[in-house]
Amino acid sequence: MAHSLKPLHTFALNNQCQHFVEITSVEQLKAHRFSAPFCLLGEGSNTIFLENYTGTVIKMATKGITITERENDVLVSAAAGENWHNLVSYLLDKNIAGLENLALIPGTVGASPVQNIGAYGVELAQFVESVEYIDIATKNKVTLTNAQCEFAYRDSIFKHALKNKAVITQVNLALPKKWQPVLSYGPLNVLQNPTPKKVYEQVIAIRNAKLPNPYTLANAGSFFKNPIISNACLQALLLRFADVPHYPYGESHHKVAAGWLIDQAGLKGYAVAGIEVHQQQALVLVNHGNSKGSDLITMITHIQNTVFARYGITLEHEVRLINTHSECHIITEHAQ
Repeated sequence: MAHSLKPLHTFALNNQCQHFVEITSVEQLKAHRFSAPFCLLGEGSNTIFLENYTGTVIKMATKGITITERENDVLVSAAAGENWHNLVSYLLDKNIAGLENLALIPGTVGASPVQNIGAYGVELAQFVESVEYIDIATKNKVTLTNAQCEFAYRDSIFKHALKNKAVITQVNLALPKKWQPVLSYGPLNVLQNPTPKKVYEQVIAIRNAKLPNPYTLANAGSFFKNPIISNACLQALLLRFADVPHYPYGESHHKVAAGWLIDQAGLKGYAVAGIEVHQQQALVLVNHGNSKGSDLITMITHIQNTVFARYGITLEHEVRLINTHSECHIITEHAQ
């Protein structure tokens, strides 16, 4: 029986899936008979269904948070279906700090390690002690250490070796009792006598000023990854574009601001059908409605081509795109 996908992903394309299952317990998950194709989903804030999906969409809705105090840190264990921002707020109310730079990131706890969510100088990987998942083939529970998760920029083992083989059920975070503010991101520098609450409030203010609320204007958040380029490529780029924002990434690379590249290429406000490059933040694509997956593909390709022609840099989409039966990647010819 067809089930509407429009309310299940924040980009809200009007497509359907063949079957839909909501998982509210680990026991229910173990009992579920997985058959291909299937798509795991949290709150759908980083997933777009381009077409009608021929398989089963499995939404993780498990709940539960436990807090264990240890000598030097606090262990926070949260179920996959918990809302990420609500977890950050809940912990701050209990005077447990560390995640404030990651406030207001949409989505669930279970989705957070998959792409190693990050914002304003902080990545989730800094706090992950372990991630628990159910092996789809054996139905056994498996626990991975931080190192075994193979975290990288917007990346993890769950996007590669464990893709479609694991369902994350719990994330265990170790938050140091000795709080260290991370204020490297420009607008956080202005904070005087920073406290976790002040950082949290400032991050929320910045995000609200820059990013549209996906529940009032359909979008999937930051659409493209910030490209990572070699130091040599950066020096060549700076000769032509002296003000390009860039940040060190290891010793031999830098991260360049994708939103700036799109903005300076003159693409703010560019539209295909009801899909538009957001007027305030060029890194975000918004959906005003009456749009199809093919319109989005046209938009992505145009942005990639325009940015490559101007800067020689290939943009990769951060958002997960699902076609009729599987995840797909839109990448233009020049990037092969």
